[in-house]
Amino acid sequence: MRAAVESTVDPRLFHPIGALGMVSSVEERRRSTAVVLKVPSGGHPDEQALIGAVTEAVARAGGSPAEIHLAAMTSGEELELQARLHELGRTQRPAPAASPFGAGGQQAGPGTTRSGQHGAEGPAPRANPFAEKGSPTRVIAIGSGKGGVGKSSVTVNVAVSLARLGHSVALLDADVYGFSVPSMLGLAEAPSLIGDLLLPPVAWGVRCISMGFFVPEDQAVIWRGPMLHKALEQFLVDVHWGSPEFLLIDLPPGTGDVSLSIAQFVPSAELLVVTTPQPAAERVAQRAAVLAKQLRLPLRGVIENMSWFTGDDGKRYELFGSGGGQALASSLGVPLLAQIPLLAALREGGDSGKPIAAVDPDNEVSRAFAELAEKVVSLGPSRVYRSELSVR
Repeated sequence: MRAAVESTVDPRLFHPIGALGMVSSVEERRRSTAVVLKVPSGGHPDEQALIGAVTEAVARAGGSPAEIHLAAMTSGEELELQARLHELGRTQRPAPAASPFGAGGQQAGPGTTRSGQHGAEGPAPRANPFAEKGSPTRVIAIGSGKGGVGKSSVTVNVAVSLARLGHSVALLDADVYGFSVPSMLGLAEAPSLIGDLLLPPVAWGVRCISMGFFVPEDQAVIWRGPMLHKALEQFLVDVHWGSPEFLLIDLPPGTGDVSLSIAQFVPSAELLVVTTPQPAAERVAQRAAVLAKQLRLPLRGVIENMSWFTGDDGKRYELFGSGGGQALASSLGVPLLAQIPLLAALREGGDSGKPIAAVDPDNEVSRAFAELAEKVVSLGPSRVYRSELSVR
């Protein structure tokens, strides 16, 4: 029975709890199975999910109903947990740049040290897990030539659709100035901390990190390029992502500093471009494609958003024109992966934190996102790795 408990994957640490040293004892009694788990002294980020996973594992193994007790780790045990998590990304490279976040998650100026930074006796600095040749994660950046095309809505619903297909999915909101992903996913909780590791909150099966967790919504992010670069590095390096199958990156509109940093930090990233049907938007979206070519990022396809509105009479009304997505795809020599209908429920889901792909999977728009997710999976990875762009 202990083996069944130890093999349970922690729902927020993404690894078996036995390997993380969280199983204190397992005692099989006549009418119950008593399990004592060690969790960080500050609490587990999702105790109920952990208890539920262990309870299910005991039941599957044929044990008596589980009685689970949580005990706080000692400081030494907590350091050991942190070290085990660090071991997943250990490397010999120098420590990352100083954090753009000060104590308590507030913005900080250049030179602020990372909270929880360890000295010589602490865990080795983490590597960027997505820049290594052996990374199991497909990194897909979703961009656009301009704002207002619904790129973030597309990214969130594609992520949710991939999770519904049974894949492990993470989402990095790289739109540092215009972050919106946390509210679209309905995430109110901040990331948890184990030492200097951030544990991303999870909603609808999607792990997420965003500047929105660290900056109040009414506060502007006023940073130059180097600070953006540091923030993105920390999002990749100091977040315990847990080796997801997919990492989606919501790029900011246009072709600025963030896109350059992502190409440098994640040299194996693939790019999808979002546009709308009108020719003017298609011409602007060409710029994102040119950026991909200049940065040698493989462009995998085009997504046309707001393609049509289906009226109560069952007819399709092309409110924003037609043909822009196909024209862009044809000119770039890539497939048009999807045409996403325009529907009020799509916008409402983003406003309420209930993505339409999650709460109404049989909807016309949700079916389009599900088909898009299946196409993304079937495309397979681009298998391009450019060591000259790796950050060392």
